[in-house]
Amino acid sequence: MAAIGFHASHEQISPGQLLKDVQHAEEAGFDAAMCSDHIEPWSARQGHSGFAWSWLGAALATTKMRFGVVNAPGQRYHPAIVAHASATLASMFPERFWVALGSGENMNEHITGDPWPLKETRQQRLEECVDVIRRLHAGEEVTHHGLVTVEQARIWDVPEPPPPLIAPAISVETARRSAAWADGLVTVNQPHDKLREMLSAYRDNGGRGKAILQIHLSWAPDEQDAVAIAMDQWRSNIFAPPIPWDLPTAAHFDGVSTDVGEEQLRKSVNVSASLDQHAEWLGEYAGLGFDELYLHFVGQEQAPFIDAFADKVLPQLREVRTA
Repeated sequence: MAAIGFHASHEQISPGQLLKDVQHAEEAGFDAAMCSDHIEPWSARQGHSGFAWSWLGAALATTKMRFGVVNAPGQRYHPAIVAHASATLASMFPERFWVALGSGENMNEHITGDPWPLKETRQQRLEECVDVIRRLHAGEEVTHHGLVTVEQARIWDVPEPPPPLIAPAISVETARRSAAWADGLVTVNQPHDKLREMLSAYRDNGGRGKAILQIHLSWAPDEQDAVAIAMDQWRSNIFAPPIPWDLPTAAHFDGVSTDVGEEQLRKSVNVSASLDQHAEWLGEYAGLGFDELYLHFVGQEQAPFIDAFADKVLPQLREVRTA
C-alpha cells in the first residue's frame, strides 16, 4: 500500500498555523508531507502564501517526516539559488527532502516583469535548469549560457546523497518527456484512465523512482458543508491548462471561476461526508500504481480533517497495506 502524506497548502494557511498543522499530521500518523512554492494564492479567499523554503527548514527541524516541495526554476528563481537552497536542506536532513521542478505558472513568475514564455520555451528552460542543478549538486563549478545564464557557480556544501529531482506533470506528454531526466513523477488526481496513461508514458520511456499523487478532497460531517468548503476554497483551481499556467493573479482566477458549479467542482475534488467513501477512493488511487498519496483537504481548518482521517481512514488503508 502507498505511503500516505499530508499536503501543506501555503496558499490557504498562514505559515505559523501550517507548521502546527504538519506537526499535528505527524502525531496523527501521516507518513510524509509536501507543499508548493507560491508567491500568489489561487484565490483572494485563500488569502495566504508563505515562503516555502523558510517554512521547510522549520518543518523538517520540528518533525521526523520526509518533505517535498514543488518549485519552478528559471524566472523567479535562478537555478543556482534552487540548487543552493535544496542542497542545504538535503545536507541538514539527509534522505528526508525532495524537490519537484516544473516549468512554472505566470501567477508566480510575472513578478519579475519578464515576458511569460510559451510552454515549449518554458519546458526547454526547465530542462536546462535541471541540468545545472544536478551538476551543482554533484559539486561541479558550472558555467552555462542558454535560456538561463550561469557563471562559475559552485555549491560548497554538497549534499550526500543529493535530493531527488521529481517531475511534476499534468499531461501525458509532460510525463513522457520528463522520463529522460526525473527521479520520480508527481501529479494530481484526474480520471483513472488518464492517470494510468501518465504512469505508462513515464515508466515505458525509462522513468525511474517513485510515482506520487496529490489528491484534492473535501470532507465534513455534513455533505453540504463539505461541498461549501470546496466551493469556497477550491473552485478557482479546477481548470485545465493553459488557464492555470497563464493567468497572472488571484483576481483573475476569482474572475474566471465565478460561475463554477458543484458538478464541475466534483470532477477535480473528491467531495464526501463519508470517511469510508474517502478510504475507498484512496485505495483505488493506490491500486493504480502510486507509491505515495498526499492528501490535500481543501479547507482552511485542518485539525478536524487530520483527526477524522487518522481515526477512520488511515487505519483502513494500513489494513490494505499489511494484507
